[in-house]
Amino acid sequence: MASGESQQAQQNWRYCGGQIKLWREEAGVSRQQLASEAGYDFEYVKSMECGRRRSTLRLLQVEDQLCRARGKLVAAHEFLKPESFPQRTQQYVLVESEAITVQWYETMLIPGLLQTAEYARELISNDCPPLDEETVAERVAARLKRQEKLTRKPLALFSFVLHEAALRGVVGDEGVMPRQLEHLLEVGQQRNVSIQVLPFKSAPAAALSGPIVLVETADHEQYAFADGQETGALYGSGDKLSILTQRHGMIRMQALSVEESARFIRKLAEEL
Repeated sequence: MASGESQQAQQNWRYCGGQIKLWREEAGVSRQQLASEAGYDFEYVKSMECGRRRSTLRLLQVEDQLCRARGKLVAAHEFLKPESFPQRTQQYVLVESEAITVQWYETMLIPGLLQTAEYARELISNDCPPLDEETVAERVAARLKRQEKLTRKPLALFSFVLHEAALRGVVGDEGVMPRQLEHLLEVGQQRNVSIQVLPFKSAPAAALSGPIVLVETADHEQYAFADGQETGALYGSGDKLSILTQRHGMIRMQALSVEESARFIRKLAEEL
């Protein structure tokens, strides 16, 4: 089972796989015959029937014809579309969509709301374990769709603090990062967006502990999100919210001003 899929998605995979097997057996079609007709390996089809992999549209189309299902199997594809976001970030994305303020500190990567399409695709397509092309395309599109929040009315207020490591980290070929840095300068000109750089030399120890996102919604509910390798935690109250808010404040105080940050980014873009 692919990592990052929700429990509902996994249940859909298993149910669809079970239906594929039932229809195949009822029609007297062997698994090897189905695999050959679809152009797949025997074990690959087995993993889809067992629900360990998401059943592909091609497999559903081929079996629908072989079993004369009259579209009943193909119809299942609507419930098998890749999830737009990894499970660990799904709650946060819902909160973000309702935000009136977002304060985002990032350590190693450009925040998703500020990524170019090519930068986003490089990250998502090189995930580990690897994602299939359909999932990559869905997640890139969803990430770019989120960016509409930056200009959607009424305007929300966005404050980004980027560790210098996020700006110097190499993603993709030699042209990706210069274009990404130029994009930061462009987005940073919006009056509801501020971008600050936290240089190596002034970064406090707390800045090494990972990204922090603080959100306030239109109902004045406050949240803090901490994202990790395989886990994401959204806090709406209590000590964790307080600690992350304090930590973000301390980090932001050490960052360059907006004007100094723009000069820093421009200089780095010219060097790349």
